[in-house]
Amino acid sequence: MEKRTKFGKIAAVVFITVLIWVWADLAITEKLAVSNATITVAKSASPDLWVSFENNPSISLKTLVLEGPASKVADAKRKLNEGAVAFAFFLDPQQQGLIKTGTYTINPLDIIRGSDLMKQLELNAISCKPDQITVNVVELVKKSVVIKCLDEEQNVIKDAIIEPPQVDAYVPPAWSGEKLVAKVVLTRREISSARLAPIERRPYIELAAGQTREVAVTVKITTPPEEELLRPETIKNATLGFTLSALLQGKYKVEVTNLSEVLSPIAIRATPEAKRAYETMRFQVILEIDDSDKDAASTEPLRRELTYNFPDEFVRKNEIVLNQQPVIARFKLTPITPAQPAQPPTD
Repeated sequence: MEKRTKFGKIAAVVFITVLIWVWADLAITEKLAVSNATITVAKSASPDLWVSFENNPSISLKTLVLEGPASKVADAKRKLNEGAVAFAFFLDPQQQGLIKTGTYTINPLDIIRGSDLMKQLELNAISCKPDQITVNVVELVKKSVVIKCLDEEQNVIKDAIIEPPQVDAYVPPAWSGEKLVAKVVLTRREISSARLAPIERRPYIELAAGQTREVAVTVKITTPPEEELLRPETIKNATLGFTLSALLQGKYKVEVTNLSEVLSPIAIRATPEAKRAYETMRFQVILEIDDSDKDAASTEPLRRELTYNFPDEFVRKNEIVLNQQPVIARFKLTPITPAQPAQPPTD
């Protein structure tokens, strides 16, 4: 019986000690300042509403001060240092009563205090800067938009077949004419795949810079075979340029012995834009001269394949290729004799 009494007294002491610890922890509150908190419009927002922070999808808070028991603050600090927690909060327009077109001013703390994150951390948000934020709400209307298919560089993929070519989408009421466009962007691999079989993608509209909204339906896209994009073209009045190192410049003269062949019309396959860009290049063909050419022992002209100076931008996009065998230039290097200084007259 005595042992049971002693055990009961020990248990009571332990229980009281734990209560004291808990009470002490709750009694001691600490603050935590956070400098990287953000508020973003929730993706679950109604599709017929465009909600933004002055045309931005999110807003950063300069400071956010949290308060709570010392142990909870210490736990939040640890998670923050480990990158295990991000102070990202989400604005649900319906919860805030933002359902009509207009400009509203709200307190960020109303969003933060009701968040799941604050409940998990068991902390309270006591202040933030700014302490008021402006929210713009636009009620969208359903209109028919034209689908444009683009590559990753935002160039229109010509002759792409899009089914259906138009779809309904929620857009700002003021949109009309050329503004009524939805986009689909394809990677190079997707463009190649679409040449073999249609691929399905969901278009998007761009409400503002960095703010996009996907359309509710998908479209099927087929891209034409690559060869159909390039048309046979001829470049006339080509110009010839030379590349020489500093070792040869000013010391040797380049003489092309088959100049008429070198400057003959050039057959290419290209898009109209690529052809125009090529025609405006300073030199359409380049003859590269090597330093070793000056040491050629043969009296016969040297022979070298011309370089066709296609614009880099259109080469990267595979929109221009040579449609003939490269011309072989024949040329000689002749040393330039330095001019002799004039002799003074003799008496």
